[in-house]
Amino acid sequence: MSLNLLKKSDYPIIGYDVFKEKRSIFKVNGGISPDHADEIYQTCDIIFLCLPSNDLVKSSIHEVIEKGKKGTIIVDLSSTSPTLIREMYEKARQAGISLLDSPVSGGEPGAIAGTLVMMCGGDKGVFDEVNPLLHYMGSSVTYMGTSGCGSVAKLANNMIAGCYLGAMSEGLAFAVKAGLDPEKLFYAIKDGYAGSPIFEVKTPKIISRNFEASARIAVHQKDLKNAIKLAEELDIEIPMSKMVLDYMNEMEDLGMVNEDQCAIVKIYEKNMGVEIKRQEFKVLNTQDKIEI
Repeated sequence: MSLNLLKKSDYPIIGYDVFKEKRSIFKVNGGISPDHADEIYQTCDIIFLCLPSNDLVKSSIHEVIEKGKKGTIIVDLSSTSPTLIREMYEKARQAGISLLDSPVSGGEPGAIAGTLVMMCGGDKGVFDEVNPLLHYMGSSVTYMGTSGCGSVAKLANNMIAGCYLGAMSEGLAFAVKAGLDPEKLFYAIKDGYAGSPIFEVKTPKIISRNFEASARIAVHQKDLKNAIKLAEELDIEIPMSKMVLDYMNEMEDLGMVNEDQCAIVKIYEKNMGVEIKRQEFKVLNTQDKIEI
């Protein structure tokens, strides 16, 4: 996202990451990267945050409030609790600072291509001011309403995505248990009603046993926890999302929470006694090979 801002905007962009190698990449591409985020808090007019936890978002917004200038705009691109965002929106407003919640969807491919879907909440005038910058990172940018509405939209997005991942994993494990080749099944159904961008991206990762994270279970788990908390505040039940969260919690217990979100399939595999993988060649003799 930061590289797309660098390439497409005319603004000087200052970026900070806790990992030095990320800062080096940013610098090589023409960005300015200090050794501490304070320089960003103190000098930038618009500050984008993209952080993995509610606590980090809260502490970073507090830092901007304490060290930043009046009139600064904070845009939180993280998947943050709507309750927390609304709390911090009010604290920022009292300090003369604006806060937008603008979580994103589209994963690593969308971030690289600049085709993210962005859902925004906060003051409409502030949204209009930063909208052109958001379009450098996303192909779809929608104003959802007042503070927290973008975060609620993101929770709904990830509830649907999480339940889809669960249903996809269950269907694949079921098919393999019944004797089907998962790769043939993938090609057979990917263009039907069961197909989706998630199916097209994640199923090949599962079949090739590649669980390197482009979107970690830990982050999706956090979003579903936020959804459960908001559901409790609304006095409603979201049983499908709760079941998927239970499986993600089980992945945490197994030490796999930093794998890709599609690794949740391992719980379904364990429960059904199967492994969804590309089928190998079996050598019958030196001249003959067949697929099994």
